[in-house]
Amino acid sequence: MSSERSVSAPSHELSSETVWHVQMPQIRFGRDASEELAYQLRDLGVDGDAHGLVVTDETLADIGHVDRVVNHLSDAEYTVDVYDESEREPSIAAVEECLSFVRDEKGEDGYDFYVGLGGGSCMDTAKVTRAVIANGGGPLDYIAEPTGEGKSLDESGPPLVLLPTTAGTGAEISPVAILSVEEKRIKEGISSNHVRADAAVLDPTFTTTLPPDLTAKTAMDALGHAIEGYTTHEYDSLLRPTDPADRPVYAGRTPLTEMFSEKAIDLLSNNVRTAVHNGDDLEARSNMLQGALFGAIAGLTAGASLCHAMAYPVGNRYHTFHGETIAALTPASTLDYNAGSDPERFTSLARRFGVDTTGMSTNEAADALKGEYIRLQRDLNVLPSGLTELAGITEDDVDWLAKQTVDTQTRLLRCNPRPVTEEDVRRIFVDALYNWEPDVV
Repeated sequence: MSSERSVSAPSHELSSETVWHVQMPQIRFGRDASEELAYQLRDLGVDGDAHGLVVTDETLADIGHVDRVVNHLSDAEYTVDVYDESEREPSIAAVEECLSFVRDEKGEDGYDFYVGLGGGSCMDTAKVTRAVIANGGGPLDYIAEPTGEGKSLDESGPPLVLLPTTAGTGAEISPVAILSVEEKRIKEGISSNHVRADAAVLDPTFTTTLPPDLTAKTAMDALGHAIEGYTTHEYDSLLRPTDPADRPVYAGRTPLTEMFSEKAIDLLSNNVRTAVHNGDDLEARSNMLQGALFGAIAGLTAGASLCHAMAYPVGNRYHTFHGETIAALTPASTLDYNAGSDPERFTSLARRFGVDTTGMSTNEAADALKGEYIRLQRDLNVLPSGLTELAGITEDDVDWLAKQTVDTQTRLLRCNPRPVTEEDVRRIFVDALYNWEPDVV
């Protein structure tokens, strides 16, 4: 591993950024916080006779979470419709179906408010639906060229409140919504502050029904946000735009994001074993949800990087869960390849994971961090040992995956603390085939 500090552009091209900013939805957190959803809507200016839409999925309807939200809103004299056909890793076509539902029910003006209830897929479906109804057209109009038209969103639309039922994706505060473009076997993001929700209501009682495997998978996504946010570029290592409106939503590491990364790593790494193996432990669930929120504030402000960039082609081609894909890729990408960007920072990260770095060199500490992260994954006993166990991926598949990463994920690769070539990405994919030897039954 190289120990040289790297940046994403040659020094002669850099005009250092001097400004950072943070933009968040209103955040309401705590046990039974969902019982304040109607108050949250009123605080956003939604009148009591308003007609809203809950965007969710059939599983959450079956286990009663949807009724819980709808009954609360009905008691507050809101009229509520439900769209429960959101799909996992939503495609363009799936979001267009939700848009058609809205237009059929309420016309081009849409609903008075929207509530997204569920994991990242439900929340992203709600985010895109609200934004596209407000601005007209379809999702492809607002996806960057050459896949889409690359139009800007000019309006946010009526209030949107998101209620996550997993502790991981960060979609409740993110300014990005990820959609699958199935005909091209890629994922694309609609990235704009007009995509971001107006408020997030985080109630850990909604997460206790999450099974162990999904608890672990979403936790790895949350840890990925925190670690990538902690190890990406400082904001003042990036290019300053001539127009503040052109500043990217992923704008580099700041003192604020560092603080949230550190707290997120502590909460997630110290509670995930309990949450996976004893899902009814509400304290652990609360700590996980809070850790995921903090990780999202860090990573989805500073910027997710190489691991997430590599995860999208995998997820789109093999239809894997995003969180388990992040789990399989993090050791080889973030914790190995990227450790060369700043070994001292990775040594500090190792200590946060409980590694005793006494007497270790910085490179030894970074290697120990990777080992500790893998041990954590193995302890959960529900995560794949690498890409091969995840989706049957072999070395024959990695050329296509590496090319797709470099060709389609510029938005994330610009955040990476080390420059990467297609060959670099190929080698990382090969390393990620096996993080440990899987048990043979």
